[in-house]
Amino acid sequence: ISDFAELFGIKIEFDEENVVEKENRYFLLNDRLKGLIADDFFYAGVYLGMVKSDVFLPSVNLLKIIAKNEKANKVFVDERSAWLFICGRDLFKRGITKIEGSRKKGDYTLILNRHGECLGFGIILKDLDAVEKGFVVKNVLDIGDFLRRERKRLEE
Repeated sequence: ISDFAELFGIKIEFDEENVVEKENRYFLLNDRLKGLIADDFFYAGVYLGMVKSDVFLPSVNLLKIIAKNEKANKVFVDERSAWLFICGRDLFKRGITKIEGSRKKGDYTLILNRHGECLGFGIILKDLDAVEKGFVVKNVLDIGDFLRRERKRLEE
């Protein structure tokens, strides 16, 4: 989890006593809740993400925690780009309204709407200061992902 947060240019540390792993899924519990859960719990506290095929897949909850850090890499987008991003699309340069943190190709960045709400994250495809137009951030995960997966599962 700490290694994942570092992809966004920040260090984040949780009290290891309060991070619980259950079947490759990680949850953040407070002291009170930790004392109440049983070994066979399904979900408790704040879901942080899971490890699948040796890759950490973050939850939207974890992305929101990372986004609260002022030093994290962030790209703010206009309303149209926000909608397209949560529909799974990559970002065009023209939709970006503000950049905080890294602007370099290959770096990870959080995507936020005009209200500062975290929509997901992506990888910067081109140095943001060096390009005028075109796709500049590849969508890796967005808040619409769950709905798309559920729809796909129901269609099968």
